[in-house]
Amino acid sequence: MSEIKDYNEDIERLFIQFLMSDHDLFARCQAIVSPDYFSRKFRGSVNLMLQHSNEYNSVPTLEQLNAVGGQGITLIENVTPDHQNWFMDEFETFCRHKALESAIIESADLLENKDYGAVENKIKEAVQIGLVKDLGLEYFENPKERLEWIKQQAGATSTGWKGVDQKLYGGMNRGEINIFAAPSGGGKSLFLQNLAVNWALSGLNVVYISLELSEQLISMRLDAMVSGYSTREIMKNMDDVDLRVRMKAKGAGKFRVKQMPSGINTNDIRAFLREYEIQCGEKVDALLVDYLDLMMPISAKISAENMFVKDKYISEELRNLAMERDILHATASQLGRSAVEEVEYDHSHIAGGISKINTADNVIGIFTSNAMRERGRYQIQFMKTRSSAGVGSKVDLKFDTDTLRIEDLEEGDEDSLTVTTNSLVDQLKRNNSIKADDAENKSTVSQAMNMREFLSKNDDF
Repeated sequence: MSEIKDYNEDIERLFIQFLMSDHDLFARCQAIVSPDYFSRKFRGSVNLMLQHSNEYNSVPTLEQLNAVGGQGITLIENVTPDHQNWFMDEFETFCRHKALESAIIESADLLENKDYGAVENKIKEAVQIGLVKDLGLEYFENPKERLEWIKQQAGATSTGWKGVDQKLYGGMNRGEINIFAAPSGGGKSLFLQNLAVNWALSGLNVVYISLELSEQLISMRLDAMVSGYSTREIMKNMDDVDLRVRMKAKGAGKFRVKQMPSGINTNDIRAFLREYEIQCGEKVDALLVDYLDLMMPISAKISAENMFVKDKYISEELRNLAMERDILHATASQLGRSAVEEVEYDHSHIAGGISKINTADNVIGIFTSNAMRERGRYQIQFMKTRSSAGVGSKVDLKFDTDTLRIEDLEEGDEDSLTVTTNSLVDQLKRNNSIKADDAENKSTVSQAMNMREFLSKNDDF
């Protein structure tokens, strides 16, 4: 049968005849059936079918249907699997189109009141109408094939850091939301920028959206990371920086840096991605947003002060966007002031509450201080992972203060700074009873207070 372009009354009658002729077919389609999708002529008949099914778990008889509707509905004999497949495809499209028409009409008043969030929800609900055709995965069937697929697909995209990849079973997955969390000035932007460079140099098309720093400042940091020149030397060596960046670009994907105002929502990002793909003719592989806390949810009714609800909606919307576009996604979030002196993070340190944690697939806490950065170290802790048992584990990374590059520790690298930092902070928290007249204890107090000062003076990267 050819594709239906005009859903007239004859087609509506045919749909009803199919539903009446095959009770299993009706059961499969019942979830999306609505009398409102049909013309007034058939609404009574469709309503009776739904009521009868809800009460008696079966469709009414043909006589009952025609007694109510009086539209001369007949049965279709010998409904074949091909007929069933055609009907399900066509009826699904019919219901979706009718729901969309209704949503557009109902949105007129909402648009007049500038209730754009409600409009979007109505449109989204209409577009998502569909039949359940995919039954999921049969667990006992082909275990090896299933595991091979997981091996190839899950975590297939490396972060560029071996230690991180090992904790995430190979890397980050498309359709997930990954959050880097740190106190103010703790290196959130720096981590996102390094991750963006890693992905771009691996050949992925990357979009980096900043809600805080300018495109020019971010680009200079990227110049240092890619060229190997320090930020202080870039202006003195512009020709060589230009050459090195252009050479790296030959094997890299596209890398777009875009500053957008704080307070944007996911729809703004969605619109940008669409425009980018239209103008550039390239599919986006990875999206990094710096950072989640500076966004607003699509619904304008949620107050910015209600951080728990606000961040819950934003994280869910970002994750939906990543799933919708099948892209890698990473963002960042603020840790509260209580996290500054800690050597172990937990959910209580997340600014705005646990709502972001619940939605995120992976949450990675960042430990740093001026002292650690000056000595070339970062440490991260896996606060939450959905794909591994690495929760609570830590990974030490090397930091180049000149090029701002974060890389894996090389074999033989001393990691004394992390040990010293952790031990001093622990002492800071424990030693309330140290006696001032004890020379050795005086030294410990002095070290601990110095560490407190280091931890409270963090420069944002």
